[in-house]
Amino acid sequence: MTLAERLRSETRAQHVELERSALMQQLLRGRMPQRTYCALLRNLHPIYQELEAGLAACAAHPGVAPVCSPALWREPALRADLDLLHGPDWPSDIAMQSSAAAYARHLTALVAGQPERLVAHAYVRYLGDLSGGQVLARIVSEQLGLRSGEGVRFYDFGRSEETAQLKQRFRAGLEAAAATEADADAVVDEARRAFAMHAELFDQLHAEAPRPS
Repeated sequence: MTLAERLRSETRAQHVELERSALMQQLLRGRMPQRTYCALLRNLHPIYQELEAGLAACAAHPGVAPVCSPALWREPALRADLDLLHGPDWPSDIAMQSSAAAYARHLTALVAGQPERLVAHAYVRYLGDLSGGQVLARIVSEQLGLRSGEGVRFYDFGRSEETAQLKQRFRAGLEAAAATEADADAVVDEARRAFAMHAELFDQLHAEAPRPS
């Protein structure tokens, strides 16, 4: 079984649970207010910021290099979407949840001690973004009344064939990143942790979100 197959199989239950979370159901059903959506992006921002800084810093590491592709990086797009949807004061206006701060610190610690485990977080974020991005872009645009392409740069990886190529290259990179079974075990273990950390963040964001009057 390839590492990509193991990751998909061994995190499936957590993935399904995350998709069924109250926050994600609100997003997927087109019922997420702009304020809540901006809070989601604001709290994903430090995660991408630390992940991508870590991938860049460890680009020569044999366990990281095969999946290190700046074409995947989302931090600039996240920042641009927040600037448009909220305004440039979003870093101070929108609260960072404790779980997002803890996630960012965890990524920083991995860079210092176990950089090969960054691959798991890249898997959880980027393959999810590449797989569901076009659908979510349409949902968010319709829900928030945005013009085509406005405020949804986060989901834009280029044309469909470019997105497909990025997915293919990332999956191939996964196999090259894990040279041994122990390496693969570590990535799978870290992916489970990544899903758990996302679940905690989504629960916090849902608890903080305003309720319909």
